[in-house]
Amino acid sequence: MAKKEVKTAAPAKKAAPAKPSGTKVYHVSKRASDNMWKVSIAGSDKVIKLFKTKVEAEEYCEKMAINQGATLQVHNSKGANKGKIAKSTVKAKKK
Repeated sequence: MAKKEVKTAAPAKKAAPAKPSGTKVYHVSKRASDNMWKVSIAGSDKVIKLFKTKVEAEEYCEKMAINQGATLQVHNSKGANKGKIAKSTVKAKKK
């Protein structure tokens, strides 16, 4: 007599926590080609606007983030942490 193989069910995988859909993430970073500060949306190569200073870029991006309830991330431009996120802020949408 042949033995029957009994298959056991694989353990269920835990679902990753759901991210809020439609939440934009704006990035402020420095372009190496011309040393201008750019504002862009995460996942896109398109630059929204260019600025001469980091402060101008942050102010503009903060206004956009507040109006749209988005997240703002500012990248370092110098030193060992170049390119890494220096500051991340979640802005609440104005009512």
